[in-house]
Amino acid sequence: MRISQIAGFFLFFCFFANITPAVAQDTWSLKRCVDYAMEHSITVKQQEVQKRLAELTLQQSRLSMIPGFSGNVSAGYSDGRIASIQDNAYINQSVFNASGSLNMRGDLFNWFSKQNQIAANRLDAESNSFLLQKARNDLAFNVATAFLQILLKEEQVKVNEVQVKQTLSNLDNTKKLVIAGSVPESNQADLEAQLAQDSTNLVTARNDVILAILQMKAYLNLGFEIPFVPEIPENIATLPMTPLGEMDPEMVYSAALTTYPLVKSDELRIKSADRAYRSAKGQLYPTLSLVGGLSTSYANNFYDRDGKLIPFNKQLDNTFGKNIGLSLGIPLFSGWQQRTAVAKAKVNVHSMELSRDLDNQKLRQDIYTAHANAVAALQKFNASTTGVMAAQKAYDFATKRFNLGLMNTIDYITTQTRLFKAQIDKVSAQYDYIFKMKLLEFYRDQRISL
Repeated sequence: MRISQIAGFFLFFCFFANITPAVAQDTWSLKRCVDYAMEHSITVKQQEVQKRLAELTLQQSRLSMIPGFSGNVSAGYSDGRIASIQDNAYINQSVFNASGSLNMRGDLFNWFSKQNQIAANRLDAESNSFLLQKARNDLAFNVATAFLQILLKEEQVKVNEVQVKQTLSNLDNTKKLVIAGSVPESNQADLEAQLAQDSTNLVTARNDVILAILQMKAYLNLGFEIPFVPEIPENIATLPMTPLGEMDPEMVYSAALTTYPLVKSDELRIKSADRAYRSAKGQLYPTLSLVGGLSTSYANNFYDRDGKLIPFNKQLDNTFGKNIGLSLGIPLFSGWQQRTAVAKAKVNVHSMELSRDLDNQKLRQDIYTAHANAVAALQKFNASTTGVMAAQKAYDFATKRFNLGLMNTIDYITTQTRLFKAQIDKVSAQYDYIFKMKLLEFYRDQRISL
């Protein structure tokens, strides 16, 4: 198969394989992507579950302050020699008996153990609220990053398409020159090989778009069979961005300490651990409780003096009893369990403080790294812009010389390839700079916009 036939096959695939009916396509803006992800993301739903569990724990600890009530009902049947109630003599008889009781117990004072536990659970619930906010913010940033990746891959497809068209145009002109005998046939073969390579690059670029869309669908929890067409901004260069000079890393870090949900969550977890420590200490002291109860019973062998069975209601009245009192619980020795729990709670406070310091250290490092990367990305973008201008000028001169037969095909293809690479580098550098700046804005404000 001739190289020209292979190139023709690639062109057919690149330009006609994706033809669809001319119907209005449903597009996805960044806002729509973020809103959809918030509603359907499994990660966010998992964090919502954790928040709900923390709220239920708080609710249960608050209800533990209410006095506890318990009821008991029992019934039994016995048959055999049993002491008679009348004369205490053993006789053969069958007896049915039943009893019931209602008991109450409520803490009056427990050295603030329960109150501190309630406070600890409340702080835990608040901490989980910030973790949920962090999950949502991280998801929004990941969606925005995936959106930028799709736009980048789409731009790279456009550059590849222009490259293919340029090579195809040069090939058409060369064919005419070959027929006229102005240039050797090898020039045509060289351009056919270049067209095949350019077509392959275009196929790869289009596949990269598909992969970027699949990544977006994973963040959205969107069915992979559902079409996804991004809403592409008219000019990516006009996206609103804070000037790099206003993004001092220390300033961004200071702002992040007031907005970053993980920072707030860490502080609340430390306070919660401190409250849990106080609650554990309270378990070392006596507990004063109010106790009370009601009870009654019935048996079918209770008779009056006349030998008649005492009625059910009357038995309940006769056996009805009440009690109320105070109970003082004094912990003496339980295998050192309580003191170990206090020691572990104190160590946990220190552990939470270390986690806070580690998270803050990582946040600061990430911000400084993002700033350094943004500076490098801007320099790379400026350099690539200059490179495109120089490569374009060289290509224009080369085209004129090639058309006049003053440049061989290999040198011309090399010049064209340099222009193509410079254009790809510029597009990549531009999106890389946008991403780095949006990352800094995200650290500072905990929000993302395109």
